[in-house]
Order: sequence, then C-alpha cells, then structure tokens
Amino acid sequence: MVAGNISSEKIDLLIYGPSRPILENGFSDQFVLHPFETKHDLERLNPAVAAKIRGAAVTYHTVHADKTSLSLFPKLEIVASFGVGYDHVDSAYAREHNIATLREFVKADRYLRSGLWLTQNYPLSVGSLRDRKVGIVGMGRIGQAIGRRLDASRVPVVYHSRKPAADVSYTHYPDLIEMAKAVDTLIAIVPGGASTAKMINADVMKALGPRGVIINVARGSVVDEQALIAALKSGTILAAGLDVFASEPTVPDELRAMQNVVLLPHIGSASVVTRNAMDQLVVDNLQNWFAGKPPLTPVPETPVKGR
Repeated sequence: MVAGNISSEKIDLLIYGPSRPILENGFSDQFVLHPFETKHDLERLNPAVAAKIRGAAVTYHTVHADKTSLSLFPKLEIVASFGVGYDHVDSAYAREHNIATLREFVKADRYLRSGLWLTQNYPLSVGSLRDRKVGIVGMGRIGQAIGRRLDASRVPVVYHSRKPAADVSYTHYPDLIEMAKAVDTLIAIVPGGASTAKMINADVMKALGPRGVIINVARGSVVDEQALIAALKSGTILAAGLDVFASEPTVPDELRAMQNVVLLPHIGSASVVTRNAMDQLVVDNLQNWFAGKPPLTPVPETPVKGR
C-alpha cells in the first residue's frame, strides 16, 4: 500500500468489547464494522467473515485479545487498544505475526459527614509530601507528567525503569530495591504483564520502610496484593493509595476495612473528555494504518518499520 493512498476496497474491522459510540460512529463508509462484546460472541463468528478482518479495536482492558482470539483472524494487520495499558493484548503473538499494536481525603470527608467536626478537631495527618522523596516506577509519558507535577510541589523525584529515559534529568535507579531504600514514596506507573507482575513485592516494601507510601495507578498485577495487605497490617509501610487491583472489580475485604488505604474504582482516566480522546485515538490509529501511514501510538513490542 502506498502511503497516503486510500484504497477503494472496503476494510473489515473488528470492534471487540463493550460498546463505545465514538468507535462505532467514527469510521467512514470505507470501513465495515463487526462488533462483538465478549469472547463467547467471537466463538460464534462466521469463519468467512473472520477471514476478511484486517484491523481490530479492543474497547476495554477487561476484554482479552489473547492468542486464541487473535488467531481467528488470519489477515489481521493491526490491533488498536483503548487505554494506555495493553497487557490484555497478546503482544508476543502480534509481534510473531507482524501485527502492529498500539493512567487521606476520603477519611477527612467521612469525618465531616459524620458530624464529628462539630465536637472535636480533625486529628493531624501523619502523612505529608513535606520532607518526602518520591520514586516513580516507570518513566514513560505518564510517569514524566507525574514528575512535572511533583516538581511544582518541590518534591525530589527519582525513578526506576529498565533503562534510563531520554531527556529526563531525574536520577535513574536500575535496581528497584535500591531505589526503595532511597525514597519513602513509590508511585507505580508501568505497563502490566508478565515482566512487571508483582514487581513491588514484600522485599520492596521492607526497603521502603515504616514511613513508606505506595501509590498504584498502573495495574493491580504490578503490586503483590497479599504482601501489601501484610505490610499495611504490620506497619512495614505507612499507607497506600490504590486505583487498581489484582482482580477488578473485586477488592479484598481486608483492604476495604483498613483506614490507612485510599481505594478508588480505577478512575485514573475516568473523565468524559479523557475517555472520548482515548476512543478517538483508537479510531485515528486504525484510520492512519489503512491510509498507508504509521500508527500514531505503536507499542515497543511490535515496532513499525515504516509503511
């Protein structure tokens, strides 16, 4: 396909996962859309139709585009996934088959609502960003954005990643344990998947210490959830803030009962503006690909060498 030239041939796309209006309405008449919400639905797909599918939009991280699902589509060229994380897409299979693949206020709120403020002052908070040093686990686009916000609060920042990030001035720690020893706050913002599963484990928590705070806005799989519960109970670390969990939407009762944990229902990107932009990016990646252009946001496991 010549870059910039759109063929007059109709292009069949799989829309896989919960319905998303921007995805269903954002394509031109050149595309034929085939929506399927679940893996069970895919199993009923006519093989003749599956053989025509050239692109797939995966609409949410709870839908798994694993090897079994992707292998149904012998002509598949590109998978565009909704959201920053893509651990629900089998990127190893995609690479092998040349498929391109493309985020203590609660306690105070309850205190006020209960009426306790009428009878006694709110107790002073133990935790604060003052005199703290933050270690960011992962220094991609979002990690750098978090770092800029911490800079504005004059909080020292260091980071851990597999290799130093380009054009980043923060100190890089190749060893996660050593970074945990040097800071008292960890913010996890790495992709999920086998390479990062339970990377923040009991040893990391012990190194972080009794003033330690763990913030997980990555994937629930990144933190060893049972080790975290034990560390919070024993005082190995001070507190945690969790937007993601190992088995969403199930949250362990032990975490829900704790006063030193803030729990959020995976809302890191949960605004209308952000989610609409994410939907549009899925559309734009697929439109670009079938116009003979590179995708806007390729993932490192499936590099695009040019079109």
